[in-house]
Amino acid sequence: MLQASMKKNDKRANLLIILFSVIVFVAVVVLSKLKLDVELPFNVHLFAKANAVINSLVSVLLVVGLVAVKQSKFILHKTVMMAAMVLSLLFLVSYICHHLFSDSTSYLGEGPVKYVYYFILVTHILLAAIILPFILYTSYRALIAEWPAHKKLAKITWPIWFYVSVTGVIVYLMISPYYQ
Repeated sequence: MLQASMKKNDKRANLLIILFSVIVFVAVVVLSKLKLDVELPFNVHLFAKANAVINSLVSVLLVVGLVAVKQSKFILHKTVMMAAMVLSLLFLVSYICHHLFSDSTSYLGEGPVKYVYYFILVTHILLAAIILPFILYTSYRALIAEWPAHKKLAKITWPIWFYVSVTGVIVYLMISPYYQ
């Protein structure tokens, strides 16, 4: 196992994790309701495509991170998981930009596929809304080298994070034909 990368300070960590999670959640909700009427020199749905690519990369990194930790390659695991977090932050910026500069797109498919789309979309949104504090608490436990707590949290965090990243790509693939 790796040594702690930071000193344990649960009070401060809890405050920062909760504060950051609430700020991000509120920012996403508020900014998704706003639309900036700005003419960009490129198709605004390029952000959505970037989001799908980023989510794809995060999904791959999550699998690589899982395999690395199962093989006791802890430095690789840490590096890959940090890269997944950085890409997730980049995704968040791109996601906000897409919603700031584009109108909402409605899914126009019909039949059973429509219900599949909305099921995936709703579960994706709900789990995306709650995953950030899980990721941050799991990472914090690793950074202070509390391995049993990290492992326990990771067993919850990893599948949710993976589901959110994979379904983000699926939602994009299903809605992208309707972008104007």
